[in-house]
This record gives sequence, C-alpha cells and structure tokens, in this order.
Amino acid sequence: MKIALIGAKGQLGRDLATQLPQTLIPCSREQFDLTNFSQSRNYLTAIKPDIIINCSAYNFVDQAENEPENAFLVNTWSVKNLAQIARDLEAKFVHYSTDYVFGLYPASTPLHETDRPGPLSNYGLSKLNGEYLIQQICTDYLIIRTCGLYGLWGSGGKGGNFVETMLRVASQGKPLRVVNDQICTPTFTEDLAKTSIQLILAGGTGLFHITNQNETSWHDFAKEIFHLAGLTPSLTAITSNEFGAIAKRPPYSVLSMSRLDSFGIPKPPSWQDAVARYLHARKKRI
Repeated sequence: MKIALIGAKGQLGRDLATQLPQTLIPCSREQFDLTNFSQSRNYLTAIKPDIIINCSAYNFVDQAENEPENAFLVNTWSVKNLAQIARDLEAKFVHYSTDYVFGLYPASTPLHETDRPGPLSNYGLSKLNGEYLIQQICTDYLIIRTCGLYGLWGSGGKGGNFVETMLRVASQGKPLRVVNDQICTPTFTEDLAKTSIQLILAGGTGLFHITNQNETSWHDFAKEIFHLAGLTPSLTAITSNEFGAIAKRPPYSVLSMSRLDSFGIPKPPSWQDAVARYLHARKKRI
C-alpha cells in the first residue's frame, strides 16, 4: 500500500511519518505547491498513491480575519482539488479538520460528529467548507477533527506551539495572561497520529473526532505545564474579551470520540498524561 503524506514536515506529519507501517511518500513544499492545482494533480497522478493524507492547513486563525482569501485557498479550494484527485485515482482521502467548526451554538457537553457546526471565524468556516467539499466529491474519505495540536517538532508555520510558547515566555521572566473561558482538549500529535493510523488500518470512513481525553481551559493547561516543568511564573486568568484576539474562538469545543468505539479503536490518553509525556520526551531531546 502506497501512502502520500502531504504536509510531511509539519508537527503532525512528522509523527505520522514515523508511525506509518506502509510505503510512505512524504510530500512537502519542496515536492509541490498545494495551491498550484495542476502541479498537485501531476505529482500525485505520477505516484498513484492508494491513500492521500493531508496534514497541511492555513492555521493562522487571527490573520484569516484580515486575509480570508489565503485561508480559503488552502483550507477550502486546495482541499477540493485534492479530493477530486483522490476520487479520480480511486485513492482514500484522509484529511484533518478542527474543533473551530463549532462555537456558534452554545454547548456544555462533548460535541459529536452529528452535532450542528457553526464556526465563529474565517478559519473555522474555511475548514468546514473543506469538509463539505470532501463529503460531496469523495466516495472513500476519512475526515478527522482534532484540537489544539502540539508536537515535538513544533508547528513549522507558526514557529512553535502553545506549550513551547508558554515555556519560552516563562523562561524570560515575563508575566503571562491566559484565557480561562475557552474549554477544549489540547492534543499531543504523537497520540493523534497513533489513533489516526489505527483508524485508517481498521477501514474507518466518514467523519471522526480524535483528541486526547478530558477537558481544560488554556489557563489551566498552562498551569499544568508549569507545574510539570517546575516553573513558577506570574500566571493570570483572563477572559477572551480581555485578551482581545481578532478572531473569535469557541467557548466550548470538547469533542466526543464515541464513534471510535464502533471500530474498536482505543481513545487516546488524557491530556494530563499527554503533556507529561511531551515534556519528558522534550527534555530528553534538549
């Protein structure tokens, strides 16, 4: 089985690459430009993969409010192109989406795949549009929604991830103000990759949620990071309004993973367990 992995050099892509058991063809920007539709088609047609996995995304959430055309080019129209290529090659299309497709409709319990989405931002809307196009175009697809990714390779485009940002600012002795009214489940890319591969090999199709387990606020996530790292910075809980981000975030976007049960796929560990393992692995690499 031949697998084309788009976004192979990102933090999720690298974790997938180390765990995928089949013949892997890593596809990064050096191979082709995702937004060059004819180039993408020519490259993938030449290698004829059985599975196309797309980890690439425009994930600058705030910038997308001011430059929506860039977000929609990558998250909607490039995804449409990949879906059409996968259909024409009779390849399975695996695509990653986000908890940011939710937020418009109030929630206080974990959200299921069947719950009505309602994005609050251009980023969320661009990702949801990509989901809809895949469902319309492909006959064999797997869409995986996830949340708050952090991995040992960092997020290449963003130059880090939430954990690394917290550790860096704390090491500089600066006070931190972190929102306490956005509830979600930050997810370790190593765990996401492992569960994704199990689902792919089990023949999973359709829409699935995969995150670590349990829920937390970004403030309490930061608090746990500092506790495990033995740091005591000045950390203040603030509201989203006080933080003043350009794009609105979902106030509650914890994702239910009950669909995994139907395929006998174990749910990833808790976010507490995940961040402890991340920090341990990080320490060994430094």
